Amino acid sequence: MATLTPGPQWYLFDYGMVISTAPEEADWQVLEEAAGLNLRQTDSAYWLHRLQYDEGRLSSRDYWTRVVGSAVSEGRAMELDSLDAIQWSHLNLDTLDVLDLLSSRTAELAVLSNMPLAMADEFSSAAWTRYFSQCFYSSRIGKVKPDPGAFQHVLSALNADPAAIVFIDDKAENIAAAKALGMTTVHHVPGTDLLRELGL
Repeated sequence: MATLTPGPQWYLFDYGMVISTAPEEADWQVLEEAAGLNLRQTDSAYWLHRLQYDEGRLSSRDYWTRVVGSAVSEGRAMELDSLDAIQWSHLNLDTLDVLDLLSSRTAELAVLSNMPLAMADEFSSAAWTRYFSQCFYSSRIGKVKPDPGAFQHVLSALNADPAAIVFIDDKAENIAAAKALGMTTVHHVPGTDLLRELGL
């Protein structure tokens, strides 16, 4: 269980695999059919170029051109972006329960997610965003986790001390980076009881 510091707190949530669940088999199938190749393997072009896309260094067309291996039109890039957003849109109901509880206690909530601009735009009015007063997306700040610069951007924007932030993320390297800056961290892996970890 995380040892929480007293006083005002920011709860800083990752999106993928924390607020959302993993893409489902059917989602991958639809996206792979549209792209014309297998994408879900960890060594696929989808993942190989993902951090550059998340960081905003690749446009949608540039990213999907690299993924597919041939030039794509603006329309096709938009279609693939839409299907990609759909597969990451399934919400973790247990996390939503935690967000409901924290929100009822008027806790300060923010998101820090590695997310391409097209997906950030797609989710800008999603129902889950109502819980958060601030949403930080890598493509908009030009830094991806675990780069300390991503966390420094959040600290500056929130005008918060690291010790006043509880960071929840599924990736060990992101947890390590946040912890090195002095944040309290919760490593959210399958089976994590977030209510218990946060002492709620």
